[in-house]
Amino acid sequence: MKRAYKRPSGPAIVMYCLITVCVLCAAVCFYCYYVRHISSEWVLWVGITAFMIVYHLWLRLIFGNITKLFHIHYGQWWFRERKFEKKLYAFMNVRHWKKDSLTYDPAAFSLKERTLEQIANTMAKSETDHWINEGISLFAMLFALIWGKFWIFALTSAAAMIFDGRFIVIQRYNRPRVLRVMQKEKQR
Repeated sequence: MKRAYKRPSGPAIVMYCLITVCVLCAAVCFYCYYVRHISSEWVLWVGITAFMIVYHLWLRLIFGNITKLFHIHYGQWWFRERKFEKKLYAFMNVRHWKKDSLTYDPAAFSLKERTLEQIANTMAKSETDHWINEGISLFAMLFALIWGKFWIFALTSAAAMIFDGRFIVIQRYNRPRVLRVMQKEKQR
Protein backbone atom coordinates (compact mmCIF):
# COMPACT_ATOMS: atom_id res chain seq x y z
CA MET A 1 0.00 0.00 0.00
CA LYS A 2 1.33 3.40 -0.96
CA ARG A 3 1.79 5.93 1.86
CA ALA A 4 0.32 9.36 1.31
CA TYR A 5 2.75 12.24 1.28
CA LYS A 6 2.63 14.11 4.56
CA ARG A 7 3.59 17.75 4.29
CA PRO A 8 6.08 18.81 7.00
CA SER A 9 4.83 21.23 9.64
CA GLY A 10 5.93 24.87 9.71
CA PRO A 11 8.47 24.28 12.52
CA ALA A 12 9.90 21.30 10.60
CA ILE A 13 10.31 23.37 7.43
CA VAL A 14 12.03 26.14 9.40
CA MET A 15 14.33 23.54 10.96
CA TYR A 16 15.33 22.08 7.57
CA CYS A 17 15.90 25.54 6.08
CA LEU A 18 17.99 26.63 9.07
CA ILE A 19 20.13 23.49 8.79
CA THR A 20 20.74 24.17 5.09
CA VAL A 21 21.67 27.82 5.62
CA CYS A 22 23.94 26.99 8.56
CA VAL A 23 25.73 24.18 6.69
CA LEU A 24 26.51 26.62 3.89
CA CYS A 25 27.56 29.35 6.32
CA ALA A 26 29.81 27.00 8.32
CA ALA A 27 31.40 25.62 5.14
CA VAL A 28 32.17 29.10 3.79
CA CYS A 29 33.52 30.35 7.11
CA PHE A 30 35.70 27.28 7.73
CA TYR A 31 36.99 27.42 4.16
CA CYS A 32 37.89 31.10 4.56
CA TYR A 33 39.52 30.59 7.95
CA TYR A 34 41.38 27.30 7.45
CA VAL A 35 42.08 27.21 3.67
CA ARG A 36 42.28 30.86 2.68
CA HIS A 37 43.96 31.69 5.98
CA ILE A 38 41.72 34.63 6.78
CA SER A 39 42.77 34.98 10.39
CA SER A 40 39.77 36.99 11.53
CA GLU A 41 38.38 35.52 14.74
CA TRP A 42 34.83 36.52 13.86
CA VAL A 43 34.95 34.37 10.69
CA LEU A 44 35.92 31.37 12.82
CA TRP A 45 33.24 32.03 15.45
CA VAL A 46 30.49 32.60 12.90
CA GLY A 47 31.48 29.27 11.36
CA ILE A 48 31.53 27.56 14.77
CA THR A 49 28.14 29.04 15.67
CA ALA A 50 26.63 27.85 12.39
CA PHE A 51 28.25 24.43 12.88
CA MET A 52 26.81 24.13 16.40
CA ILE A 53 23.32 25.03 15.19
CA VAL A 54 23.60 22.26 12.58
CA TYR A 55 24.96 19.88 15.23
CA HIS A 56 22.04 20.50 17.58
CA LEU A 57 19.29 20.38 14.95
CA TRP A 58 20.65 17.54 12.86
CA LEU A 59 21.27 15.20 15.78
CA ARG A 60 17.79 15.96 17.08
CA LEU A 61 16.35 14.84 13.74
CA ILE A 62 18.54 11.74 13.62
CA PHE A 63 17.78 10.57 17.15
CA GLY A 64 14.09 11.47 16.74
CA ASN A 65 13.99 8.97 13.87
CA ILE A 66 16.06 6.37 15.73
CA THR A 67 13.67 6.34 18.69
CA LYS A 68 10.85 5.45 16.29
CA LEU A 69 12.50 2.02 16.01
CA PHE A 70 11.95 1.28 19.71
CA HIS A 71 8.78 0.41 21.57
CA ILE A 72 8.25 3.32 23.93
CA HIS A 73 5.11 2.96 26.02
CA TYR A 74 3.56 5.57 28.29
CA GLY A 75 3.12 2.93 31.05
CA GLN A 76 6.86 2.41 31.57
CA TRP A 77 8.11 3.49 35.02
CA TRP A 78 10.07 6.47 33.70
CA PHE A 79 6.94 8.13 32.36
CA ARG A 80 4.85 7.81 35.52
CA GLU A 81 3.88 11.01 37.28
CA ARG A 82 5.92 11.72 40.42
CA LYS A 83 4.35 13.09 43.62
CA PHE A 84 6.17 16.43 43.44
CA GLU A 85 5.30 17.18 39.81
CA LYS A 86 1.83 18.71 40.22
CA LYS A 87 3.11 21.33 42.67
CA LEU A 88 6.20 22.00 40.57
CA TYR A 89 4.19 22.52 37.38
CA ALA A 90 1.71 24.75 39.19
CA PHE A 91 4.64 26.81 40.49
CA MET A 92 6.12 26.97 36.97
CA ASN A 93 2.72 28.06 35.62
CA VAL A 94 2.98 25.46 32.83
CA ARG A 95 -0.74 25.62 32.05
CA HIS A 96 -0.37 29.19 30.77
CA TRP A 97 2.78 29.00 28.63
CA LYS A 98 2.61 25.45 27.21
CA LYS A 99 0.17 26.45 24.46
CA ASP A 100 2.74 28.90 23.03
CA SER A 101 5.34 26.18 22.35
CA LEU A 102 6.10 24.87 18.88
CA THR A 103 5.29 21.30 17.89
CA TYR A 104 7.43 19.54 15.30
CA ASP A 105 4.54 17.29 14.19
CA PRO A 106 1.16 18.64 15.37
CA ALA A 107 -0.71 15.77 13.66
CA ALA A 108 0.93 13.33 16.07
CA PHE A 109 -1.01 14.97 18.90
CA SER A 110 -4.30 15.44 17.02
CA LEU A 111 -7.44 13.85 18.50
CA LYS A 112 -8.89 13.81 14.99
CA GLU A 113 -6.09 11.58 13.66
CA ARG A 114 -5.03 9.59 16.74
CA THR A 115 -6.49 7.73 19.68
CA LEU A 116 -5.76 8.87 23.23
CA GLU A 117 -3.46 5.87 23.71
CA GLN A 118 -1.50 6.74 20.56
CA ILE A 119 -1.18 10.33 21.79
CA ALA A 120 0.02 9.14 25.22
CA ASN A 121 2.66 6.95 23.52
CA THR A 122 3.67 9.86 21.27
CA MET A 123 4.09 12.01 24.38
CA ALA A 124 6.35 9.35 25.93
CA LYS A 125 8.38 9.13 22.70
CA SER A 126 8.63 12.91 22.53
CA GLU A 127 9.80 13.08 26.13
CA THR A 128 12.42 10.42 25.38
CA ASP A 129 13.60 12.42 22.37
CA HIS A 130 14.01 15.54 24.48
CA TRP A 131 15.90 13.67 27.20
CA ILE A 132 18.28 12.41 24.49
CA ASN A 133 18.59 16.01 23.31
CA GLU A 134 19.69 16.97 26.82
CA GLY A 135 22.61 14.53 26.43
CA ILE A 136 23.36 15.88 22.96
CA SER A 137 23.57 19.35 24.47
CA LEU A 138 25.98 18.22 27.19
CA PHE A 139 28.13 16.39 24.63
CA ALA A 140 28.43 19.63 22.63
CA MET A 141 30.72 21.05 25.32
CA LEU A 142 33.42 18.62 24.13
CA PHE A 143 33.86 20.80 21.04
CA ALA A 144 35.67 23.21 23.36
CA LEU A 145 38.55 20.72 23.25
CA ILE A 146 38.92 21.55 19.55
CA TRP A 147 38.25 25.28 19.53
CA GLY A 148 38.73 26.39 23.13
CA LYS A 149 36.48 29.01 24.71
CA PHE A 150 34.71 26.49 26.94
CA TRP A 151 32.36 29.14 28.30
CA ILE A 152 30.79 29.68 24.87
CA PHE A 153 30.04 25.98 24.46
CA ALA A 154 28.80 25.72 28.04
CA LEU A 155 26.49 28.70 27.48
CA THR A 156 25.03 27.35 24.23
CA SER A 157 24.65 23.88 25.75
CA ALA A 158 22.81 25.33 28.74
CA ALA A 159 20.51 27.29 26.41
CA ALA A 160 19.76 24.15 24.38
CA MET A 161 19.09 22.18 27.57
CA ILE A 162 16.65 24.83 28.81
CA PHE A 163 14.93 24.75 25.41
CA ASP A 164 14.52 20.96 25.52
CA GLY A 165 13.63 21.00 29.22
CA ARG A 166 10.58 23.06 28.34
CA PHE A 167 9.26 20.27 26.10
CA ILE A 168 9.99 17.59 28.71
CA VAL A 169 7.94 19.58 31.20
CA ILE A 170 5.07 19.96 28.69
CA GLN A 171 4.96 16.21 28.00
CA ARG A 172 5.11 15.34 31.70
CA TYR A 173 2.42 17.92 32.46
CA ASN A 174 0.01 16.82 29.70
CA ARG A 175 0.40 13.03 29.78
CA PRO A 176 -1.33 12.48 33.18
CA ARG A 177 -4.28 14.51 31.91
CA VAL A 178 -4.54 12.37 28.80
CA LEU A 179 -4.32 9.22 30.94
CA ARG A 180 -7.13 10.44 33.21
CA VAL A 181 -9.37 11.01 30.17
CA MET A 182 -8.45 7.52 28.90
CA GLN A 183 -9.37 6.05 32.30
CA LYS A 184 -12.74 7.81 32.28
CA GLU A 185 -13.47 6.50 28.78
CA LYS A 186 -12.62 2.93 29.85
CA GLN A 187 -14.97 3.19 32.83
CA ARG A 188 -17.89 4.13 30.58
